[in-house]
Amino acid sequence: MVKQIEVGVLGATGMVGQSFIRFLEGHPWFKVTFCGASDRSAGKKYREATSWRLEESMPSRVADLTVEECKPGNAPKLVFSAMDAAVATDIERAFADSGHTVVSNSKNHRMEADVPLLVPEVNPDHLRLLPVQHSQRSWKGQIVTNPNCATVSLTMGLGPLKGFGIERIIVTTMQAISGAGYPGVPSMDIMGNVIPFIGGEEEKMEQETQKILGAFTGDRIDPLPAAVSAHCNRVPVVDGHIAAVSVAFKQKVTVEDLRAAISGFNPLGSRDLPSAPKVPVLYMEEDNRPQPRRDALRERGMAATIGRLRPCKVLDYKFVCLSHNTIRGAAGAAILNAELMRSEGLLER
Repeated sequence: MVKQIEVGVLGATGMVGQSFIRFLEGHPWFKVTFCGASDRSAGKKYREATSWRLEESMPSRVADLTVEECKPGNAPKLVFSAMDAAVATDIERAFADSGHTVVSNSKNHRMEADVPLLVPEVNPDHLRLLPVQHSQRSWKGQIVTNPNCATVSLTMGLGPLKGFGIERIIVTTMQAISGAGYPGVPSMDIMGNVIPFIGGEEEKMEQETQKILGAFTGDRIDPLPAAVSAHCNRVPVVDGHIAAVSVAFKQKVTVEDLRAAISGFNPLGSRDLPSAPKVPVLYMEEDNRPQPRRDALRERGMAATIGRLRPCKVLDYKFVCLSHNTIRGAAGAAILNAELMRSEGLLER
């Protein structure tokens, strides 16, 4: 039996915060003992402060916790941040300054040079940035982030192929409406329609992909020296982001080479992390797969699914990749990051 670590959730009453609460229920390593939210919710029971929007019922154990303001003090050493970007910077830094480990889903610190932007199967070595962060910051704690939900799908798909030398990437996304939060996109805008713009999304995908697939060089991350071009679209799907990817490689490779790299990709297999998918990247043979409704929840929503790998007449090869945006792209991603940190002994700080 592993002794459970007490954890807190900042922004616990929002949609992403609710996803954290749901995903952490029954977790063998982590136990939610702190729910942080705005001063309007502070002092109320979680059940009273939260308009629960998820399909499963609110976990009864957490329902009776008293919501507190998002301030250091009573919070456990490990906190997951589901804070809105408008307020996340100051709150997360206050917690880090007070000695907390902040594992954040917010965008605010992702591109800071000394903050790991982590996809555990793809760049676990980027946790080696933490000593750099400790030496450069005045705070006593630490901050680790996970990427944008669409970036997760792309980098999980490209992770097995990184060894072939990625030179150019063109990606077109079809992103679910749940990625816009609640209440999301107005129904008259999205029903029977596609919206070919998501503010800031293309820039995040391009920059985050280069950082995640970049190389740790001792005191920094050298970004992947590849051109990345992203086109991001909102589509009338509830959950699941699809990325249609074309990629050029430095090496001469075959479809068989790429398929072998995908099927053999399981860098976390020996770590036995509770949330890690047994098969992180699944390949589907059918011509019409993956599909969000049928495939987004594979491996509890933590796997990426690839299909339609074939030659590309403009670049070298193209494929389709799918991941669950609110699980693998948000709460599940951050929790897996914390599990990796625990396995590396990085939560003791």
